[in-house]
Amino acid sequence: MHERLLPASPNWYCSRSSDTNSNGIFGFGAKNTVYLISITPSPVVIGELNGHRERVSGFAFCHHPGQENLCASSSDDGTVKIWDINERATLKEHKSHQSTITALHWSPVEKDLVVSGDEKGIVACYWHNRDDTQTFFPEPRNIFSLSCSPHNSNHIAVGYKDGMIIVIDITKKNEVVHRLRGHDDEIHALAWCPEPNEELLHSRPEESPEVTNGVTEGQDKGCYLASGSKDQTVRIWSTTRGKCVITLKLPFLKRRGMGVDPSVKERLWLTVHWPKGRPTNVVSSCFGGELIMWDLAKSGKQRWSLLGSSSDSQNHSRIVFNISSVRIGEDREVLISTSMDREIKCWDLSSLECCWTLPTLGGFVYTLSFSPVGTGCLALGVGDNMIRVWSTLSIQNKYDTRTFWQGIKSKVTALSWHPAKEGSLAFGTDDGKVGIYEAYSNKPPQISSTYHRKTVYTLAWGPPVPPMSFGGAGDKPSFSLYSCAGEGVIFQHDPWKLAGEATDIDKLIRDTNNINHKLSPHTELCWKPDGKILAIGNEDGSIEVYQAPNLKLLCTIQQHHKILNVLRWHHEHGSEPGLCHLLASGSSNAIVYVHDLKSIIESPPENAVLITEAYRSLAGHTAKITSLAWSPHHDGRLVSVCYDGTAQVWDVLKDEALCNYRGHKGRLLCVQWSPVDPDLVWTGGDDFTVQEWAVSKQEHTKPPRGKKGIELEKKRASQQKAKAKKKKKASGKGGAKEEGERGNCSTNEPTAWLKEPGRQIDRVVAEKVQNEGKPLSVIKKDAKEERKREKPEILMKKRKARSILPLSTSMDHRPKEDLQQDCLTLAAVRYSGAITHQCVPGAGEHIQLGLFTDRESLYRMFQEEGHSHMDSGHYDSAIYLLLWKGDIAGALQMATEKGELTDHLVSISPMGGYKVWLKTVEAFVKQLCFQEQHLKAASYLLSIHKVYEAIHLLKSQQLYREAIALAKARLQPEDPVIKDLYTTWAAVLEKDGHYSTAAKCYLAADSAFDAAKVIAKKGDMISLKTAAKLAGIVGENELSHSLSLRCAKELMSAEDWLGAREVLRTQESLLGHQALLCTNELLIARLSETGVVRQSSSSTPSLSEPCGDDLFTTVKSVWQRELGISSSDPDRVRSMHQQLKAIDVPDATPNIPINQLLYHVSLHITMGLQSCLLGEWGVGLEELLGGVARFVRAGHFSLMSETCSLLFPEGRDSILQYKGKLEPSDKKGLAATESLEAFVCYRQLYELWWRASSDVNPSMGNEKSDAAQSGSNTESQNSSASHGSDLQQQEAGIKTEISVEFCSALLSEPHATLQATQRAVAEIQQKLASLVHQHSQAQEAAVSPGRTVSDVPGVSQDMASSADPGQSNGTESLPSLIALVSEHNKKLETIPEHMKKYPFPDVIECCLVLLYMDRNSISVLECLKAEALALLQKYGSTTSYRKASQRFLS
Repeated sequence: MHERLLPASPNWYCSRSSDTNSNGIFGFGAKNTVYLISITPSPVVIGELNGHRERVSGFAFCHHPGQENLCASSSDDGTVKIWDINERATLKEHKSHQSTITALHWSPVEKDLVVSGDEKGIVACYWHNRDDTQTFFPEPRNIFSLSCSPHNSNHIAVGYKDGMIIVIDITKKNEVVHRLRGHDDEIHALAWCPEPNEELLHSRPEESPEVTNGVTEGQDKGCYLASGSKDQTVRIWSTTRGKCVITLKLPFLKRRGMGVDPSVKERLWLTVHWPKGRPTNVVSSCFGGELIMWDLAKSGKQRWSLLGSSSDSQNHSRIVFNISSVRIGEDREVLISTSMDREIKCWDLSSLECCWTLPTLGGFVYTLSFSPVGTGCLALGVGDNMIRVWSTLSIQNKYDTRTFWQGIKSKVTALSWHPAKEGSLAFGTDDGKVGIYEAYSNKPPQISSTYHRKTVYTLAWGPPVPPMSFGGAGDKPSFSLYSCAGEGVIFQHDPWKLAGEATDIDKLIRDTNNINHKLSPHTELCWKPDGKILAIGNEDGSIEVYQAPNLKLLCTIQQHHKILNVLRWHHEHGSEPGLCHLLASGSSNAIVYVHDLKSIIESPPENAVLITEAYRSLAGHTAKITSLAWSPHHDGRLVSVCYDGTAQVWDVLKDEALCNYRGHKGRLLCVQWSPVDPDLVWTGGDDFTVQEWAVSKQEHTKPPRGKKGIELEKKRASQQKAKAKKKKKASGKGGAKEEGERGNCSTNEPTAWLKEPGRQIDRVVAEKVQNEGKPLSVIKKDAKEERKREKPEILMKKRKARSILPLSTSMDHRPKEDLQQDCLTLAAVRYSGAITHQCVPGAGEHIQLGLFTDRESLYRMFQEEGHSHMDSGHYDSAIYLLLWKGDIAGALQMATEKGELTDHLVSISPMGGYKVWLKTVEAFVKQLCFQEQHLKAASYLLSIHKVYEAIHLLKSQQLYREAIALAKARLQPEDPVIKDLYTTWAAVLEKDGHYSTAAKCYLAADSAFDAAKVIAKKGDMISLKTAAKLAGIVGENELSHSLSLRCAKELMSAEDWLGAREVLRTQESLLGHQALLCTNELLIARLSETGVVRQSSSSTPSLSEPCGDDLFTTVKSVWQRELGISSSDPDRVRSMHQQLKAIDVPDATPNIPINQLLYHVSLHITMGLQSCLLGEWGVGLEELLGGVARFVRAGHFSLMSETCSLLFPEGRDSILQYKGKLEPSDKKGLAATESLEAFVCYRQLYELWWRASSDVNPSMGNEKSDAAQSGSNTESQNSSASHGSDLQQQEAGIKTEISVEFCSALLSEPHATLQATQRAVAEIQQKLASLVHQHSQAQEAAVSPGRTVSDVPGVSQDMASSADPGQSNGTESLPSLIALVSEHNKKLETIPEHMKKYPFPDVIECCLVLLYMDRNSISVLECLKAEALALLQKYGSTTSYRKASQRFLS
């Protein structure tokens, strides 16, 4: 529909709101629309995608072959839409996000996958072909950007506001593949390398190993990832190694001889892009809008190149937000960038030069103006505080535009070119400023020293009028600049002396036309092209035509009845001389009127003429007319634009509509006819676009019909068409209207397109997308002003006050005869005193006479008037009558009963006495409470000294802050009411989550303990630290200790060892927990070296441990160095031991987290070491056994194995050394030692088995290879010389025998007896439970008639499964099972307590392993094998081992 179009500006601060497809189509989000532009050979807007209700926050094309027509967009309205750009239609959409969507990308690998992220951290994957959505929540952080890997369809890189980058795998729910840490501020963009491997940069010397990150190791071949951050760096990450390999710092470029603003970091947006055909080149933005090409294969200053370095004008002037690239043909790759300077630029990546620039618009297009001197030079006034001057006739660049912004602080609402001086452009702004730009120079504009108080809506050049026209020819300008603004004033500015004061032309109009009344506020002016006639439009809809230079009023046109928006004179070069006298006008009544003023202008009348009939009435629009333009190429051809969103071309001479343009998506505000092409028209509107369109190519001839248009057509048809013009002389020289009917200029804002109540509000809402909107109060104020401006004549008619004596007043409106009779009656009463029962002044039919006789009659009149007021509900009038009588008590009583007490009545109540005043104030307080004016009510209670009641009133309304302020001001400090207020308010604040304020209340109430507790309630690190410090300050040491421990434990779980140590260090009495922290850190560090535990990438070590020592020795040395703990101070060690002993540790379960398990084990190790320092070796070994047993109960064999190797590096020899330090009488210690020795041998047995199995069959035991490889360190080498030779022979393929000493600790018959009995009891208990279940099911079956036990679902299966396959079910009755349990319990009682107390490896399991090894790989001594078989035959009959035992016993 359009020939050329300047689109709306791309949306700012979005990580990806533009993209380019392989067909050379560039799409970007602007406001709530997506614009599509063909980029070759020059930019052409080819279409729009409309459907979103709010700002478009993301846009991406599908880059799969054959699907280039598909694209996706996200919006602040919460939707993600899939589009077909060929059909301009939405294919699919989803609304999975509950928060604002901040990032979007179409997967380069999976053709139907669109990924989006929001500010709450939710990542949504949408497969549009199957309409399936999955959401992920990898991190609770604000997502700023994301990018799908071009090589792995499951990997997505996500950048967050706090600088974190993660790579997630969408096939594994919430699993993070890498956490990439290095940036410390917002991640603005992410870009993957187009090549799939990382061989290109492996040998770079700039790699930074100190920033290594990652959660899991990647594959052998990964992909580089580039990130741009607000911290002014670009980083290249290796996703194979999970670390940063290159850090690029932005260079500080000097532009125009000036350095970078020191605060430039706050305005920085650093976007990055990795072009497809350039694996070693990354393009990024810089500080001031420059684009930089980084060569990753180079170093130093040669590493980067500046795009557009040949000319500074090629670069963007402000920060760049988005970059995309596309290959055009086989050998050319171009890059498209969008910027805050509202320009879209295309760059050739081969030459690094700018190919073209497309200007865009960031606000309403308020005004258009073609230069009368510079042909084809179009000026645009836009709401983004800038002026564009567009050379529309440029051949090389169809969008050759210059931008002017200096000296402009608000929206540009009016423009006007100088009629003779080339390049001189006057402008007016929303803040009332008027200035002149010289478009062909770089000088800043000249600004008039006279400001308008409201928005400037019209500028016009015309001949000077007095006083500026006085003086010689060389002393005055040939043209003056006239400005009309919202306050209704027209100023005349001297363009030669803008610093001088402008003059108001109203003074000249008054003086010339002898006008004494107030002039109507002006809203529009237009000089006739010959400079002899000035037309002025007013707020009341009238048009006044003046003759220059003295501005004599020729006529007043009373056609419009709403505020006038636009006036336009026909051009002077028409084929008929009379056409130049045609004046077109438009207002808010949707009709364009054209008046022929030929007779008025050619034969000026002595007195002003009133015109009420139009030459032509052009109806068809359905909303207010905003602008008009005559065609300079035709006679009588006019174009009008309107709020109905269309532009209409009229043939005024034929009175018919020619064509209607409907290409805009919003209201139209301005129009200009092309000065060179008779078929082209330019329009601008509130859709942020300027469009050039051809009249001959439009398919519509009339505006779209609406209700208002239909009504206007009917009205027009009912009028007589052939009416002669009526010319009426005005009653005054100012016009036909009286002064009182004119609008009030001080409360109006007349405009050519801001004339309706909704205009200001609509403008604010629409421009809120890219410009800061007005607050609600301003919008409401503007709406009120617009309503005032809508009907000024109504506002001027002040509402007459209601009479307080309506009955007597109404008697004055009777017929004249009755009024004269009243005079006779009054005379008779006053002069003859003849008062009868038929004539009582002040009552009945003679109520009006009460005003003219004595006081008694007046009181009678007051009484009747009062009754009338009461019946009508006008209680205030009745109260005033009582006050006038002096009945203050009666007036107050009536006001109290009717709820009509006021401040005035209360203020006069003391006249009735103290009791009356007190009673009135109390009544007024109740009335105020009913009206919810509680603060005012409390103040009145204070006036009668009821302080406690006032405080209680405020408290009851939850005005705690005010109640406390009042109480503190009026009560004694120790008054319990104050404390009660604090505690009550604190409870409410705590319930609402305002913990800090609640803590202040508790502190003020001397409840320091509660203050610390409430601060800690939030549970984050800062709150816990603050609460601990607060508790320490106020003397709550126990609470301070517990909070410090809680905080330290949270930091330990996050492996922030340094932070945990700092917290515990503030508490001197927590020395035991400091020792536990050291042990835990050292244990995790040692285990992470073996690979069974992975330390977090954010771990902050706080200790430097000696290398090569065993764990016991290392812990002791660290304790002595860091904490001063040694065996020389037993009292201190004993105190620490008692402190740790108070820690309640739950039993280990298979589901326990690794960090928690290691913490519990560290506690056992710490307490064991402390016992050893005290010489209590038995107790110490018990603690060590407890730690090992925890690993076994949790099912972590590899952790148990590695911990044993750390604690007992020499295996059984280490245990024997500890055993030698025990006293012979220490039975518990010896039993613990025996169990520890068994676990060490148990570990060694499994390692030998796994190694032998892997040597015989490498494919076996893959799931155990890790533990076997990491666990066979020292004890397998040092157990004994004979064992070492056995291993060597086994590795050589020869079966060897295992020494009896190695397994003697495992094949313990007492422990086998204990374990078999415990298993038997467990099996019997399971059978008992099954029988009870069957019994309950049978009872349920018995309740329902006709059902049997076998009919009950699950019962028959339970009965079958409960029976052992090898035994008869008939003997397993309930009594027999109970008897078996009793028998086994008696057997357990005979076993020593220490054996039941300490855990031991499963003896039958060890027997099975030995026999399995003997059968497959390793020869076992016959005596050992026989012992194992004996134990297996005796104790292996339980259900869990029966099947495995039969293989060796059969």
